[in-house]
Amino acid sequence: MTLESQPQSIDEVLAALYARRPENQIRPRLEPTRRLVEMMGNPQNNYKVIHITGTNGKSSTARMIERLLREHGLRTGRLTSPHLVSFNERIALDGEPVEDQLIIEAYQENLVLLELVDQELTDKGEDPLTFFEAFTALAFHVFSDAPIDVLVLEVGIGGEWDATNVADADVAVFTAIDLDHQETLGDTVEEIAQTKAGITKQNSIVVSSFQQQSVASILRASAPQEVLIAGDEFGYSEISPDGFGTRFSVQGIWAEYPELWMPIIGQHQAENAATAIVATEAFLGRAIADEVLRSALADAVSPGRLQVISKQPLVVIDGAHNPAGLVSLRNSIQWHFGAPKAIGVVGMLREKDIQSSAQELIGVFDHLIVTSAPGERGLPAFELANSFSDEGLIVDEIVLEFWSAYEQAIRLGVSTDRPVFITGSLYLVGAVLEKLQLENSNMNDQDGQEVE
Repeated sequence: MTLESQPQSIDEVLAALYARRPENQIRPRLEPTRRLVEMMGNPQNNYKVIHITGTNGKSSTARMIERLLREHGLRTGRLTSPHLVSFNERIALDGEPVEDQLIIEAYQENLVLLELVDQELTDKGEDPLTFFEAFTALAFHVFSDAPIDVLVLEVGIGGEWDATNVADADVAVFTAIDLDHQETLGDTVEEIAQTKAGITKQNSIVVSSFQQQSVASILRASAPQEVLIAGDEFGYSEISPDGFGTRFSVQGIWAEYPELWMPIIGQHQAENAATAIVATEAFLGRAIADEVLRSALADAVSPGRLQVISKQPLVVIDGAHNPAGLVSLRNSIQWHFGAPKAIGVVGMLREKDIQSSAQELIGVFDHLIVTSAPGERGLPAFELANSFSDEGLIVDEIVLEFWSAYEQAIRLGVSTDRPVFITGSLYLVGAVLEKLQLENSNMNDQDGQEVE
């Protein structure tokens, strides 16, 4: 294939990647990804790796770890999914999304190899490389070329068969494990934990958030090296809301860290932060200097997770999309915001546990607007509303289009002086953020025009 016939723009590259099997339809296999990265020269072996799995809190924890490492002067890469607004969010260098050209060049340089592996798979009667398999290998290439010192690597789904697992973790990090993706990972928490434990390698130190006893036992049994689990080897305490942030203390492995603060909301985020701190300790093999830790936490962000996007009226977006995530949202609304009579806008993907999610939302919102999460996977608003009603969750309004639902919620919030919470899907939250950014950009363009 000539250079001229290769994709030349980021849109063309993304179109080619998205034409592959979707990332939510994984194949329980590693060999195709392993074959591809071997042909690429195993770029994932050119830096240290902190690998993160779990049910909720993976991206938040990844961002905190990456920020802590960067504060230590290390050059970092971060691979997370899904993105909220821009695809490039998935691949970050030194905390910032990579430029389009790096993705384009990685695709062009490896297109022949992608096609070769596709052909080998087809000849064996197997599916070609999926979107996530191809994307993950290309990201490894970008990070190797940068180059970086350490990659903070979030799994896509599960762990053992996830394409990211061709990388060997120096530290394997587990956020809280609960039920999600049962159709792929298993029907019980223990089955899911067994699959996720597959990211632990021979030389991996394991760091985990608090887990159910059965899950903790699985993680300990899977680990040849040191295992550090919240509640046993380390802890966190004195958690309290403080402005638009959270104050807490951490009892780490190498030191205690009292009276910490970060501009991120939620008791569960204090647990994520404690896990991130201990993972960083484990990676560095030492305590974190006080000024380094406080500086990194003060700069921490977790987009789309209890993110305040407006204060008048108060508008909070949260990508909770499964029962465990909605429990954290419900608790945070009560703990941080004082359980106000709030307006909720909820949209979900069709493959999620709608019934159990409805149970967790009962009594949370004073006025509930149901909408459709954008995209083909979004459950139509009327279907979602019917499922909610069947579970005893009162639906006050059905607004088919997500932005119309957002605008209706804002009007109600202003007229009745009530806060607005938008939740149920990261794709819904991302679409709202994208629309707001577009509107703000248009307003800035208008403000910048000269008056004739």
